[in-house]
Amino acid sequence: MNPQTIVISILCGFAGIICIPILLAFARGFSLYTVVNECEAQVFTLFGKVIGTIDQAGLHFPVRKFGPRAVLVAFFGKKNTVSTALRQHYLRNQMVNSEEGTPMGVGIWYEMKVINPVDYLYINANPEGSLAANVASSTISTLSNLEMEKMLEDRHSLSRSVRKTVSPLSEKWGYQLGSVYIRKVAFTDRHMVENITEKVVKRLVQVTSAMKQDGENRVGLIKSETAYKVSQKMAEASAKRPEVVGETLNAIAKRDSEIMGAVMEVMETEKLLSSGAEVDVMPANASFIVQLGDHGHAGANPQPPALSAGPTRDTDPQRPYFRG
Repeated sequence: MNPQTIVISILCGFAGIICIPILLAFARGFSLYTVVNECEAQVFTLFGKVIGTIDQAGLHFPVRKFGPRAVLVAFFGKKNTVSTALRQHYLRNQMVNSEEGTPMGVGIWYEMKVINPVDYLYINANPEGSLAANVASSTISTLSNLEMEKMLEDRHSLSRSVRKTVSPLSEKWGYQLGSVYIRKVAFTDRHMVENITEKVVKRLVQVTSAMKQDGENRVGLIKSETAYKVSQKMAEASAKRPEVVGETLNAIAKRDSEIMGAVMEVMETEKLLSSGAEVDVMPANASFIVQLGDHGHAGANPQPPALSAGPTRDTDPQRPYFRG
């Protein structure tokens, strides 16, 4: 290849690299074409009047859409770019007074987006500031003179009331109000916060003591009911024992009377021994009865033995004489 051809090709390449951006900028400046991004709108004005709006994302040719007037926008008009993306704002410490006269600070979070770029640009000089002022004033008017309990608990319904009040004004200014939510309700007086904290602590202590006392009462009731049932069962068992013993003795007496007699003598002897009574044993062939046992007591006067009128004897010579 000829060296001159190579040099010319390189120069043409550099010229193209330099000239193409310049030509594109020149074409864009004369509104021969324009690029609209996502969530964006372009408003074209000529001699102070709006000639059209492009809000579809992509490559557009204003000359084709607006005619030759689009070329004059670069000299006698203006192209305004408006963002239509969703915007979020937060207003802090909006002062309101409750029905009890308590000063409170309220935080409002809200969303907005532009739905009419022309109205957004030319009807209101400061639409976002106006929206913030309207949201704040609507919040203050909605929440003022409400009960403190309702202000702290009914945030969802109050938020819907604020949005319903502000939405008609926002649509007139070219944007749409989205979600509105009362995020924070706080006390601004430190002394009042301390008093409320003290009351809450006392209430918690009271509730805890009541729960503890209720638990102790329930435990005591369970113990008393258990003791009552146990005593009832023990009484039933104690009452059942004589019945069982009586039935058993009756069965023994029916089978063998001698065994029954022996059992009764054993039981009588056990009762006598357990009572601690004194027992005097007499000889089997004694012909008189001697009074015994009194000489063993301290300070007692000895008495002469009492003689019987004649020889006496127990019917059973082997049974001792018992005296208690």
